[in-house]
Amino acid sequence: ALEFLENFRIQGILDKYAKFLPVEIEFDEKIINNPNPIWTKSSKDLTDADYLAFYKELYPMSEDPLFWIHLNVDYPFNLTGVLYFPKMKNDGAANSFQLHREKIQLYSRQVFITDEVKDVVPEYLMMLHGVIDSPDIPLNVSRSYLQADSNVKKINGYISKKVADKLADLFKDDRSAFEQKWESIGTFVKYGIISDEKFFERGKDIILLKNVDNQLFTIDEYKTKIETLQVDKDKKLVHIYTNDAQKQDTFIQSARRRGYDVLMMDNILDSHFINTLESKVENSTYKRVDADGIEKLIEKDLKLESVLSETDQNTIKTLFEGIIANPSHQISVDAMPADELPVSITFTEFMRRWQEMSKISGQQMMFGEMPVSYQIVINGNSPITAKLLKIADENEQKATAKQLYDLAQLSQGLLTGSALTEFIQNSISKI
Repeated sequence: ALEFLENFRIQGILDKYAKFLPVEIEFDEKIINNPNPIWTKSSKDLTDADYLAFYKELYPMSEDPLFWIHLNVDYPFNLTGVLYFPKMKNDGAANSFQLHREKIQLYSRQVFITDEVKDVVPEYLMMLHGVIDSPDIPLNVSRSYLQADSNVKKINGYISKKVADKLADLFKDDRSAFEQKWESIGTFVKYGIISDEKFFERGKDIILLKNVDNQLFTIDEYKTKIETLQVDKDKKLVHIYTNDAQKQDTFIQSARRRGYDVLMMDNILDSHFINTLESKVENSTYKRVDADGIEKLIEKDLKLESVLSETDQNTIKTLFEGIIANPSHQISVDAMPADELPVSITFTEFMRRWQEMSKISGQQMMFGEMPVSYQIVINGNSPITAKLLKIADENEQKATAKQLYDLAQLSQGLLTGSALTEFIQNSISKI
């Protein structure tokens, strides 16, 4: 064990386990610990600068946190500590969660125990940073014992309530500042809403929904905004959303022309979050803006009449079936507003959610990898569709239909590789 005669090895052990021991530790002719960390002091005696300085002491390379919570309770259990809300970027990557996890350090009377705090801290708060110190948490025992320990359960519930209360106070005291922090705060709130029934009850009034114009609304505020136009024939309030405003811009503009508002749901948790909201908020449903044609996205009692005869509709459908030749795709000719695209490609809300949630969870689908089934919708009322029917030359008619289909694929980001190159070359040759 010669390594333990080396200063850097001893220094590493002392830094990890004795950094905040309540007595001074001298090593290599200097004091190497902080015997009076801020969690041992009263919050009344501390400034913002003190909390920020301590955060840098714990995480020297990290950005300043958004805010923090000072924990201090001595009944029915003993607990002190400081928990920080870090800045989090919504980069859509699953590993962004793991990068922020396991940053809470557990101490017992200022002696470091572990940075594995599952069950002590609620799962959805594992991305917080900071320190918890409690002599009432059993040490060196199995997880099953921790899960059954009454003090651990009480501590878990206390931390959850403190976080919910802190967020509610921030929202109430300075909503503007709360909104500015929402990108980071929202990840914690959504995770809590998904994971904990009690947290939903505590946090439902501070949930913010953001639309594509970067406006933020509470659930009730947004209900008021859309309840005039976005109610379907079954009296359900339909929330239209996008998870990629640039890619789905064609569909967003179509919704705007009808006076509909579109939410931005591009957080990695949003698939689960939407399911939770639908189960908690009565008469409410969510549909991605490209989940169906604009007239079917919010179905009304009134329906448009088709300007095409049944024969013409069958002719158009047969034409596109010959071009697409994919049995998993569903092709239909619908009566849509004349100003809508002649061809659009949609992916049903149910299938898309199933696919996304399976991907997030890392689990295989129940019946293995199912083929992606898109809906190809031809707008029977588009003047371009009418012109397509009048093209006498069969090859020219097929080429024009193929170009319309390729344009629809392009708007959905489905045209890639050699197919995209061919489309560009054909388009240039016709200029």
